[in-house]
Amino acid sequence: MCGIVGYAGPRAQAPSSRPVDVALQGLARLEYRGYDSAGVAVIDDGSLRVTKRAGKLANLREALEGGAETTGQVSIAHTRWATHGGPTDVNAHPHQGGRQGEIAVVHNGIIENFAGLRAELEADGFSFLSETDSEAAAHLVAREMEGVGDLTEAMRRAAASLEGAFTLLAVHQDAPDTVVAARRNSPLVVGLGEGENFLGSDVAAFVDSTKEALEIGQDQVVTVAADEVRIIDFDGTEVTDAKRYTIEWDAAAAQKGGYDSFMAKEIHEQAGAVADTLLGRLENGSLKLDEMDIDPSVLRSIDKIVVVACGTAANAGAVAKYAIEHWCRIPTEVELAHEFRYRDPVVTEKTLVVAISQSGETMDTLMAVRHAREQGAKVIALCNTRGSTIPRESDAALYLHVGPEIAVASTKAYLGQIAACYLLGLFLAQTRGNLYPDEIAALMGDLEQIPDQIQQVLDSSAQVEKLAQDMKDVSSVLFLGRHVGYPTAMEGALKLKEIAYIHAEGFAAGELKHGPIALVEEGQPVFVIVPSPNGRHSLHSKVVSNIQEVRARGARTLVIAEEGDEAVLPYADEVIWVPATRTLFAALLTVIPLQIFSCELATAKGLDVDQPRNLAKSVTVE
Repeated sequence: MCGIVGYAGPRAQAPSSRPVDVALQGLARLEYRGYDSAGVAVIDDGSLRVTKRAGKLANLREALEGGAETTGQVSIAHTRWATHGGPTDVNAHPHQGGRQGEIAVVHNGIIENFAGLRAELEADGFSFLSETDSEAAAHLVAREMEGVGDLTEAMRRAAASLEGAFTLLAVHQDAPDTVVAARRNSPLVVGLGEGENFLGSDVAAFVDSTKEALEIGQDQVVTVAADEVRIIDFDGTEVTDAKRYTIEWDAAAAQKGGYDSFMAKEIHEQAGAVADTLLGRLENGSLKLDEMDIDPSVLRSIDKIVVVACGTAANAGAVAKYAIEHWCRIPTEVELAHEFRYRDPVVTEKTLVVAISQSGETMDTLMAVRHAREQGAKVIALCNTRGSTIPRESDAALYLHVGPEIAVASTKAYLGQIAACYLLGLFLAQTRGNLYPDEIAALMGDLEQIPDQIQQVLDSSAQVEKLAQDMKDVSSVLFLGRHVGYPTAMEGALKLKEIAYIHAEGFAAGELKHGPIALVEEGQPVFVIVPSPNGRHSLHSKVVSNIQEVRARGARTLVIAEEGDEAVLPYADEVIWVPATRTLFAALLTVIPLQIFSCELATAKGLDVDQPRNLAKSVTVE
C-alpha cells in the first residue's frame, strides 16, 4: 500500500545525490505499490522543509525543481494510498506536527483511535490542516517531544498511545542527523549501508544502495543515523537480537528490462520463477521447508488443514486443496482471510493453518494467523518476502524465491505459490507416510519438468496476444473449469477485472446449468479450461460437454487444452494448446494464456497495466 522511505547519511556532499534525491529514488522504486500522492521532508541547516503533491511522483519532482541545494543528512518520503481524506496536496504526507511545524511524520496504516486523539490535541492547542488520521500522530510525537526533548523517547511514548496498524517515520529540526521510526502490524525494514542507513516499507526502497537488511519486530522503535542503528521496544527495553539478512535480488530485477510493462516482464519470468521455487528442496531424498519449528509428530496428528489467503493467493490456495487432499487425505478448507476469524471458525491444536501472502504483510491474512495461533493451531506461511511479518509470526515458512513482483496484478508469485503448495503437500505426505519415497521422487521429477513446459507456453504466446488485441472492445468474458481448472478460471477472471476493468466471472463448469448459463448469449466469449484426457476420463468428457452447452447458445468458445486433445476440436472456435502434464500440475500451465490475454487486452485498451485504478500491491490494512 503506502510506500515509505527514510535516509540518514552524508550524501549532501554530492548535490546529485542529496538526501532528498535519495528519498525520491526510493519512492520511484516503490511506485508499484500503488499511490495517489507523494511527499518528502528534509532537515536543512536546522530547518524542516516539506514538499508534497497529489498525483504521480512526477508532480512532486516538478515541485522540487529549482529548489535550493540542501546540506542536511536526513530525509523521509512517502507515497500515499488514500484512506482518511481524499488525494489532495494537504492530505498528502509528510504531515507537520508541533506548534511551529517543527516535526514531520509519514505514516503507513490506520490509526483507529485518531478521533479521540485529535479532539485531545486540539484542546491542547494543536491545529489540524488535513482530514487524515496520520496528522494526529505527528502532533502526538511533537507534544511528547516537548516534554522529553528526545525524539526516540517521544516516538516510543506516542506509539504506545496509538491503536491500529502503523509504521511511523519522523524527523525533527532539533535532531538534524536522525530518523526515528516505529512499527506495529505494518511493514518496516532497515537497510544497512557503509556510513549511511536506510528505512523502507520494502527493501526495494534501497536495494540499489545496499543488500544488507535488518528486520524490525512488532512494537519496536528504531533510531537511524549515518553511523548507527538502535532499536528499543515499546517498553523502552533495548533490542539486541534483531535479525540481519542479505537481499537475494538486485536493483536490475526491479526494472522492466525491455518489456512494455512489469506485468509482461513477470509473466515471461515465470519459468525461472517456478524453477527457483523448486530449487534445492530435496536433500538426501527428503523434502524440506525453509524454516520449521513444528515437530513431525504434531504434523502427523493434524486432522484438518485451513488455507487462509486473499485474492490471487486464495486461488492458489484452492489449487492446494486438491493436491493436499489427494496426497495426504486430510480434509482441507480454503478460507478468505478477512472472513476467517469473524465466523467463529472451528480451530484446535490439531488444525494446521497455511497462510499464503506474496508480501507477507497482508493485514487480513496476518490477523487470521494470529487468531489461529490463539486457538492453538500451528501455522505454515507461504511467502515471497523474507523478513516480513507473516512468516515471522508463523511456526514454519516456505519462501517462493521468485524475486520482486512489481506489477500490482500478481502473475509469477501466483505460479510460485502454486508450486509451493505442491511442495507443502508432498512434504506433509512425506512426514505423515501417505506416499512412499519413490512416489514423491516421481512427482517431484514431473514437477521439475514444468519450468520447461511453461517456457513452451510463453514461446507460443503470439496466438493469445492477437486474440486479445482483436477482443479489446468486449464488455464481458466468462471462464469455466473443473478440478484445478476451476481456480484457474477464477484467477483468469480476476486478472481481467484487475487490469482491464471489464466484467469477468469464473465458474465451476458443472455449476453452469445451475444458473450462470443464463449469461450466455450470441457472441459471448467463454474460456474453457479442459483437463487432460489422460486423467479422469469422465471429468474430461464432462468439460467437453460444457463446451457444447455454451456453444449451442451462441458463445464464442476459447478452449485451453492439452496438446493432442482432438475431442475439443469440433466445439472450439479457438484452441490454445499447452503441454501434457499431470492433471494436478496443469494449474501451472493453463493459467498462463489467461494472464497473457488480460495483459495484452488491457494494453490494447491503453490502460496502465502495472498500476490499475484503486488497487495497491500490498494491502496492509483490514
